[in-house]
Amino acid sequence: MSKEKNLGSYLKKKRSTAGFSQRDVANKLGYTSSQFVSNWERGLAAPPIPTLKKLGSMYRISEKELYEVVLKSTIQSVTEQLQKKFYGRKAH
Repeated sequence: MSKEKNLGSYLKKKRSTAGFSQRDVANKLGYTSSQFVSNWERGLAAPPIPTLKKLGSMYRISEKELYEVVLKSTIQSVTEQLQKKFYGRKAH
C-alpha cells in the first residue's frame, strides 16, 4: 500500500505509471478539457468519488489502496484546515 498522503501527487504518479496523458484520462472520463485532471493532480480540486473509482480502475489501483490514500489525504487536509483556524497557522 502506498504511503502517499497527497491525493493529487498520488494520482499523477499512478497516471504516469499507467502510461496515460492528462488528455487521455479526460477523454476516457468524458471531460472536454484536461484541465480537470490537471487541477486534481495539483491539489486544486478533488475528483468526485465515482470518478475516483473510475480512475482507480483505469490506473489499476485496488479499491482498498485508493480508499486508504483518499482517507489519509482527507485527514491531512482537515487537520491542516483546523490547525489554521485554531492556531492561526499551519502546524510544523
